[in-house]
Amino acid sequence: MKAKVGDTIVVEGTRVGDHRRIGVITAVPHEDGSPPYTVRWEDDQHEGILYPGPDTHLKTDH
Repeated sequence: MKAKVGDTIVVEGTRVGDHRRIGVITAVPHEDGSPPYTVRWEDDQHEGILYPGPDTHLKTDH
């Protein structure tokens, strides 16, 4: 996965009752766009580090 600041990242729920999380990437420490990413989550505005898994995809503005 390669991302840039401003991309939207989506983490799908993997179990019954899990909800989809949507966030905006606010920092990408590697020049090549590889993880980890700093993400601000839309649901609670919490900002944290994300190492994306197989249930994660990007919505890019590229």
